[in-house]
Amino acid sequence: MPNSGETLTKKLQEENAMNISESCENRTLTDAQNVCRGLRPHLEETRDEGTEPTEALWTSFADGRVRLRIDNSCPQTPITVHQMFKESLEKYGPLHALASKKNGKWEKITFSEYYCLSRKAAKSFLKLGLERFHSVGILGFNSPEWFISAVGAVFAGGIVTGIYTTNSPEACHYIAYDSKTNIMVVENRKQLDKIMQIWSRLPQLKAVVLYKDSVPERHPNLYTMEEFLELGDDVSDTTLDDIINSQKPNQCCVLIYTSGTTGKPKGAMLSHDNITWTSAHCSRAGDMQPAEVQQESIVSYLPLSHIAAQIYDLWTGIKWGEQVYFAEPDALKGSLVNTLKEVQPTSHMGVPRVWEKIMEKLKDAFAQSGFMKKRMLSWAMSLSLERNLNCSSSSDLKQLWARLADYLVLAKIRNALGFSSCQKHFCGAAPLHTETLYFFLGLNITLYEAYGMSETTGPHCLSGPYVYRQHSCGKPTPGCKVKLVDEDPEGNGEICFWGRTVFMGYLNMEDKTKEAFDEDGWLRSGDLGKLDKDGFLYVTGRIKDLIITAGGENVPPIPIEDAVKKELPIVSNAMVIGDKKKFLSMLLTLKSVLDPDTSDPTDVLTEQARDFCQKTGSKATKVSEIVATRDQAIYQAIQEGIDRVNRNATNRVHCIQKWIVLPRDFSISGGELGPTMKLKRLTVLEKYRKEIDSFYEE
Repeated sequence: MPNSGETLTKKLQEENAMNISESCENRTLTDAQNVCRGLRPHLEETRDEGTEPTEALWTSFADGRVRLRIDNSCPQTPITVHQMFKESLEKYGPLHALASKKNGKWEKITFSEYYCLSRKAAKSFLKLGLERFHSVGILGFNSPEWFISAVGAVFAGGIVTGIYTTNSPEACHYIAYDSKTNIMVVENRKQLDKIMQIWSRLPQLKAVVLYKDSVPERHPNLYTMEEFLELGDDVSDTTLDDIINSQKPNQCCVLIYTSGTTGKPKGAMLSHDNITWTSAHCSRAGDMQPAEVQQESIVSYLPLSHIAAQIYDLWTGIKWGEQVYFAEPDALKGSLVNTLKEVQPTSHMGVPRVWEKIMEKLKDAFAQSGFMKKRMLSWAMSLSLERNLNCSSSSDLKQLWARLADYLVLAKIRNALGFSSCQKHFCGAAPLHTETLYFFLGLNITLYEAYGMSETTGPHCLSGPYVYRQHSCGKPTPGCKVKLVDEDPEGNGEICFWGRTVFMGYLNMEDKTKEAFDEDGWLRSGDLGKLDKDGFLYVTGRIKDLIITAGGENVPPIPIEDAVKKELPIVSNAMVIGDKKKFLSMLLTLKSVLDPDTSDPTDVLTEQARDFCQKTGSKATKVSEIVATRDQAIYQAIQEGIDRVNRNATNRVHCIQKWIVLPRDFSISGGELGPTMKLKRLTVLEKYRKEIDSFYEE
């Protein structure tokens, strides 16, 4: 059976002689907007029998339409995904678009070939019976097949729905059933097995396409990628073009399911306009360049079922003609750096945990260096950090020394990480700790924070080379708005969003959709934040994470947790407990080496953690040695670190009175972390209820 790389190449050769219809009129929603301008913005979509639904700012129907948030600050004509691709095709057609490694060599396809394959996939989806506004589910690691299936699904009038590869069969069933998935595209036999277990309970599922492995045994309506791409050969261009041309920018084309950290996953519906407007304008706010200026090259490795990776890798890549290299599936287990060194990307995006893991590996390597090398690293990084923190006030001599240190030491480290050509380093999807920010400033790498949600198509606020302030996630993208409601005396309020990034609503969840918006149609984030006088946004916590003690005091946990991790380099995760309690307590985990095959934490302490032990006089090399014996030296050092944090607390209520070291670090497999490494606080509270209850026993 030919592999998928051979399949793509073969299909491209077959298509070279074909003329693909390029008829796609630029249509606007002017008429629809004029009709809706008189409506109150918070009205939900109404559906009276025998009449067209009234367009409002939100809907909970897959086939619904919404009123776009077009005003003087964002007047751009709305377009569909297909229109965006056609515009890019005219400019970037011959340029390489996608690159994947096959048998040790990079195989590349151009934007023209990418478009051609996406049309072939669309025709095959139609042949398999994809219904309008039903889903194509994609369950697999990032690849050209993932992108082509996603774009093809949208071209065919369907909705692309990414599913996390870590999902259980039941979690896959929930999403496939809720989204009315007609066709499921899976990477390998492992993912196929999940779908085979639940197929009989999915009445809408008509076919499954396997794009990496060969089919283990024949099954009705199970196809390889090669077979799939041939299915639509007798579907005419006219048939496909009629469907493409009937699509409107205010209709749904993407579903992003929230990770379900606070309940059942919710399907956030994103419109064509959400995707195309965000791809065009949020990326430029981060200084991503169009290919006619500089073709950006990026590495795709984060889960595409998450909006951050999907908007950054897939849709922005099409908009600006970027070259996307696909990492190996074990990227987060260690191979990512190898790919980065080969590709030398011009831009890179990671969630905070990715940057933290890079930092931890470097610290381990530094700890094993000789005396002189350690001194050189410390000298260079301290100069770089000082220069980056105080660039306007540094003397000419200090600036000169910092440049010399960068040339002699830091540039070599960046080269070893694959960042020699990287001009922009982005961070998003979770809060970035100060320790991580300062560590990379010490390497002369500025991490530009982005802030948004699945419900804002990813980044609503963005930092970049020209919009940057330390500890801030930047300013709203031009055309987007932010307001704070219910501000406290210190200026903290709930962050609310307005703009073309704001989603359509939650699929099949009218009540949840209503709850997401205020009476004027602003999207509630559930996050707390501050705005400075220059309009920079600072996220200070999450309302649901806010601890309200038995005495009624409000305590944001993240600043306390960050302070403890900064004081104690041996600590990996810290979680404050105290909701409805008389005092605050804390769960701690220690930094341990990850299993290279599973990425699960092992019992072995990291080099940095062992270094901490040695400095305290402990000979421990494993977590179990510390926990089982309650290692006196380590426990005393932890208590002293917490005492230092308590001395700097806002008031006595913010002090940690009790703590415990858990025997294993938090992980995705353990259930404490979500797919993007966010802490699942409710899960942790339930899992360690016995330990927590022991804090408060009289």
